Amino acid sequence: MSDPILSVHNLVGGYGKMTILNGTTFGVPQATITTIIGPNGAGKSTVFKAIFGLLKLREGKISFAGRDVTNLSPRALLNAGICYVPQGRNIFPELSVRSNIELGGVSAGKGLDLPKRIEAALDLFPALRRKSAQQASTLSGGEQKQLEIARSLLLEPKLVLIDEPSIGLSPLMVQQTFDILKSLRDRGVTILMIEQNARSALEISDIGIVLELGQTRMVDDAKRILNDPRIGQLFLGGAMEDNAA
Repeated sequence: MSDPILSVHNLVGGYGKMTILNGTTFGVPQATITTIIGPNGAGKSTVFKAIFGLLKLREGKISFAGRDVTNLSPRALLNAGICYVPQGRNIFPELSVRSNIELGGVSAGKGLDLPKRIEAALDLFPALRRKSAQQASTLSGGEQKQLEIARSLLLEPKLVLIDEPSIGLSPLMVQQTFDILKSLRDRGVTILMIEQNARSALEISDIGIVLELGQTRMVDDAKRILNDPRIGQLFLGGAMEDNAA
């Protein structure tokens, strides 16, 4: 396994006086899929917000590609090579599919070959290419999630944070979305994922991380976590959500 491209160490933070992250520590190897699992309120979504600069940490350090990126702004993190696909639908429904993808390049400098990047993104998503002139509101739920991922790729990120990619999708669209994530990993992109369908996510992952009460309980090969009866009993029995985080 390669060295970590992302390292989080002893993160402490939360909302107001409420502490959600309480010493969260883990590393994410380059060109892997890593899935974070844990019960409600474990801090899964909160750690994503901390990594992407949406939550100011009280303590701790986040390193990316050998650089300290703790508490940097989202724009600075985008420019550093980190993108974030949050939970839910985050598209512009009245704009065309192509226009939605174009918006992924708004923070890029003048040197970006935007048309070439858009074509490369559409190559990964044949359904989006066929519907590139349609309004995004006409897409299915699964296609809208693919649109979000495609838009995030326009800056050619090194790390993609993706929160609950399968939520509300049919089994077929879940499989297609997971296949896209595997394809991105094979191209050298690092994926850090939170997923309610923990068992299916771990099956395509290289590394699994178990969070509980804002602390890291386990970091191990995803297959070993899948086969650990303690983890299976506690966290893999059904759908998992993180409403409190």
